[in-house]
Amino acid sequence: MPSPPITPLAAGPSEAAPAHWQRNLVVCMFGSFTTIAAMTLLLPFLPIYVEQLGVRGHAAIVQWSGVAFGATFFTAALVAPLWGRLADRYGRKLMLIRASLGMAVAMALIGLAQDVYQLVGLRLLAGLLGGYASGSTVLIATQTPKDRTGWALGTLSSAVMAGSLVGPLLGGLLPPLIGIRWTFFAAGAVIFVAFLATLFLVREARRPPRTEVHKPKGGWAAVPDKRPVIAMLFTGMLLMLANMSIEPIITVYVAQLVADPSRVTVVAGFVMSAAALGSILSAAQLGKLADRIGAWNVIIGCLAVAALLLIPQAFVTAGWQLIVLRFLMGLSLGGLLPCIASVIRHSVPEGAAGSMLGYSISAQYTGQVVGPLMGGFVGGRFGMPSVFLATCVLMAAGAAWNWNAQRRFAR
Repeated sequence: MPSPPITPLAAGPSEAAPAHWQRNLVVCMFGSFTTIAAMTLLLPFLPIYVEQLGVRGHAAIVQWSGVAFGATFFTAALVAPLWGRLADRYGRKLMLIRASLGMAVAMALIGLAQDVYQLVGLRLLAGLLGGYASGSTVLIATQTPKDRTGWALGTLSSAVMAGSLVGPLLGGLLPPLIGIRWTFFAAGAVIFVAFLATLFLVREARRPPRTEVHKPKGGWAAVPDKRPVIAMLFTGMLLMLANMSIEPIITVYVAQLVADPSRVTVVAGFVMSAAALGSILSAAQLGKLADRIGAWNVIIGCLAVAALLLIPQAFVTAGWQLIVLRFLMGLSLGGLLPCIASVIRHSVPEGAAGSMLGYSISAQYTGQVVGPLMGGFVGGRFGMPSVFLATCVLMAAGAAWNWNAQRRFAR
């Protein structure tokens, strides 16, 4: 029996193509950039702050720094589906207001922490209350004309990745100038500006009234064919796993390529930033390409190209070669996140879009957790080049699986 076709999204806000969707995109880009930058700006000085809060001993400082940094992403992964479901019920703008105000308060409170337990607790709170970037994805995906969805999500993705690139740079510049605590206060103030912009400038198209008798189904029950969504959840996790798998080994790997020990951290920083810069440059263009040839085709092509680019990374002989290859890999992966969101957006009814995109965000956070664990284990057991080769196999398998899933779904 043939599988049922994709149920078209019910005519609603996105079909009406509201005139203010471009203004919404600008505000969401600013808010996503500031919140992601605030979440990552503590990377350069986090061990110093942990030590100031009373932790002693190199091993303890490193462990507590890892716990404090990962705490935000842990709670964010747990609650992303919940916020998506609430966005479907009560409005996407309301979730953005909640996230921006919550992040502004949480960032300011982190600057007031008196011990490391408070720091970890407040980082957990930031992940619990946050989710502006994922909420923006839901709003833009559902409030943008369908033929511009790929471009809009790609542009938003560029702002998110720019925040992750600029955040650590600000974290290295601001503490020597204004101090660590005032750095958190400044971040909270900027996010509060994003809260005000969201409150007064974002416009969400009126949603159809919900009745008790004809209340639409939400979540998984509302999705007629779950195969495209499952494929995108797997692909999102695979993308973040590939991006994060080299994080534990990059500095040690670069040390084998660079003769001057004083240049190791500089080259490692360029290697880490190269992929993000490539993704920033390519996200909008690949999103626009997806609007023309189909998001699923772009996903398959991006995964295949990334798999090929991972092979030479295992055999480089100089730092600049690794930088160039990571930049090219960033170019190839930049379109994946907006294309994943676009496939989900076009594969589920309007009332379930927020929930499914929330699950997608959770899957991506799972990849961020599993990636470093896999990279550290494989690199420690089998050597660092094996990390790139293992990731290559996973990316190639993901491309093949998506190609097969697309063909089966088309039939």
